[in-house]
Amino acid sequence: MARAALRPVNYDDRLSLVEHLDELRTRLIICLAAFLVCFGVAFWQNATLLDIMNRPLEKTAFQSGSQDPFERAANFQQKQKAFLLQEAALFRALAADDGLSADSRAMLRRAQESASATAAATPELSAKRPVTLGVGEPFTATFKVAAYAALLLAMPLLLYQAYAFVLPAFSPREREVALPLLLGVPFLFIAGVVFAYYLVLPPAINFLQNFNDDSYDILLQARDFYSFEILVLIAMGVLFQIPIGILAATRLGVITPQQLRSGRRYAIVIIAIVAALLPGQDPVTMLILAAPLWVLYEGSILFASLLDRRAARARAREEAEEAASGEIELNQDRD
Repeated sequence: MARAALRPVNYDDRLSLVEHLDELRTRLIICLAAFLVCFGVAFWQNATLLDIMNRPLEKTAFQSGSQDPFERAANFQQKQKAFLLQEAALFRALAADDGLSADSRAMLRRAQESASATAAATPELSAKRPVTLGVGEPFTATFKVAAYAALLLAMPLLLYQAYAFVLPAFSPREREVALPLLLGVPFLFIAGVVFAYYLVLPPAINFLQNFNDDSYDILLQARDFYSFEILVLIAMGVLFQIPIGILAATRLGVITPQQLRSGRRYAIVIIAIVAALLPGQDPVTMLILAAPLWVLYEGSILFASLLDRRAARARAREEAEEAASGEIELNQDRD
C-alpha cells in the first residue's frame, strides 16, 4: 500500500480522494518516524544539546563593574584564591629559612598547606547556568530542547515530503519556478538559525541579563531561557526567508524588481525597525543584525531581475520560433 501511495505522480495524473488521503497518510507516517528517530538521537545526546544551548551565557557573567550579588561573590572568591596562593608561596619561602627553629618552620609549612588547600577548594569561575524550580522541570526542559533539536534535524526530510505531496499539482512551467524556491527554504532557515546563535543571542542575553543587575538577584529559569532562545532562533530563521517571499511575489507577478528597487528606502526603514526590535544594546549590534537582512533583500532583487531577463528571452525565443513556423506554413500554402 505504501509503495502504491508513494509512486511518482505526474501533473496529468488523476487520483481519487482516497488515493490522495492514502498518500498523505503514508507521508505523515514517514515524517513522524523520522522525527521520532531524530528525537531519540537528540535525547540521547541531551547533555551536549544543553551545553550548546547554554553556551551563549558564557559571555554574560563576571563582567567588570557588575553589581549582581552572585557575580560579586564569585569575583570575591577568585580574588581570595589569588591572595591565598600568594600567602602559600610566601609561607613556603619563609619555611625554607634555616635560621628559623624547627617549630617555626613546621608552623609555616602547616600554614602553607592550609592556604594551598583552601585555594584549591575555591570553585573555578564558570558561566551561568539556568536554574530549575519545579520537581519535573529538569526533565520537561530537556524534553523540549530535544524535541526542537529533532525538528531541526528532521526538517530536510519533512520539507521533502511536503514538496513531494504538493509539487504534482504544479504545471511543468510552474514547477520550474517553485522547485528552486522550495529547495532554498531549509538552507535559508538553517542559515538564519546559525546567524542568530552566533551573532544575535550572545549580545541579546548579555544585555538583558546585565540590565539593572544592581536591583535584582538574577536567576535564570531554564524554561524561560530555552523558550527565549528557541523563539529568537525561529524568528531569525523565518526572517531569512525574505528571498523566498520576494522571488515568489515577483514570479507570480504581484510585484516587479523595478518596484522593489524604487521602494528601497522603505525597505531600509523596515529592516532598521526589525533590527531595532531584535534584542541588542548598541548601534553596532543593530548594524550586525540589519546587514544580512539588507544583503538578502538586495540579492533577492538581483536574482529576480535575472529570472525576469531569462523569462523574457525565453518568451522572445518562443515568439520567434512561432513566427518562423507560421512563415514556413504560409510559404508551404503558397506553394
